[in-house]
Amino acid sequence: MTTTHTELDDFPALTQRYQRELLAHCYRMCGSVHEAEDLVQETFLRAWRAAADFQGRSSVRTWLYRIATNVCLTNLEGRPRRPLPAGLGTADAPAGDALEADHEIAWLEPVPDAAVLVTERDSIRLAFIAALQHLPARQRAVLILRDVLRWSAAEVATALDTSSAAVNSALQRAHAQLASRGLTEETVEPDLTPAQQQLLERYVEAFWHKDVDTIVSMLTAEAVWEMPPFTSWFRGAENIGWLIGNECPGGSCDMPMLPTRANGQPAFGLYMRTAAGDYAPFQLQVLDLDGDRVRHVSAFFDVTLFATFGLPDRLPADHPAPA
Repeated sequence: MTTTHTELDDFPALTQRYQRELLAHCYRMCGSVHEAEDLVQETFLRAWRAAADFQGRSSVRTWLYRIATNVCLTNLEGRPRRPLPAGLGTADAPAGDALEADHEIAWLEPVPDAAVLVTERDSIRLAFIAALQHLPARQRAVLILRDVLRWSAAEVATALDTSSAAVNSALQRAHAQLASRGLTEETVEPDLTPAQQQLLERYVEAFWHKDVDTIVSMLTAEAVWEMPPFTSWFRGAENIGWLIGNECPGGSCDMPMLPTRANGQPAFGLYMRTAAGDYAPFQLQVLDLDGDRVRHVSAFFDVTLFATFGLPDRLPADHPAPA
């Protein structure tokens, strides 16, 4: 009798093979890299328990995505969506208004490029993840499975235990809701141009010198700046410049930055000089570029993200100035 071998026979290799893409999938669903890590582990645990019942009617990959999607849906039951400040429905604020932090809100989090597969960068970029959070969980799942993973309506119906007609209806409603809010999966450039790379180098240097005029010159006229957990968000280069110049506690040579990548976008860990003279994590900035300008900055004040992105928890006092 011939024994049929599948990927499930080597479970450690299976988890290694699909870890990053399943993390991206769970992250799209829940908007939190920390939650997504837990959901992926739960997915593999359920898969391991059910491995003996796998009948090969689909690929192992499809089977894992089906498990992961339902794990995410269970996790999202009764939970509020994860927003960014600009998605709270409030108007942009003039710089100078009192800043209020809300630590009760479960904010959207960035994800390191190193942790996920970002071959389809449009589907992992921060603006698209934020847009997904406006959808009810099942609509979110349908849109991801149909538009991102390119599953057929029948495959999604099987995964969600529903009909193809219900899947098509949910997808139509999801598209309509995103369109009504002006939320789209815009195209992003796969690689930085030399001009954009130079822009980022000047951006780092401008923060090091706290050169607000130069920072303002690198922003689009209608640039947006948001910084969870602060609920206010700011629009306009001059408005953002006033915010940085007057509300940011650092001065010249107080704010070094280390580069990283988040959501398929350039990002920086910004450090702040301490009373001891060294530098401590202050905020993680994720940048959205528009040609040779910066059009959106999400500055996350959750310093636990520095470890998630593999950034050091301190920089020495003699950390070199940017070249």
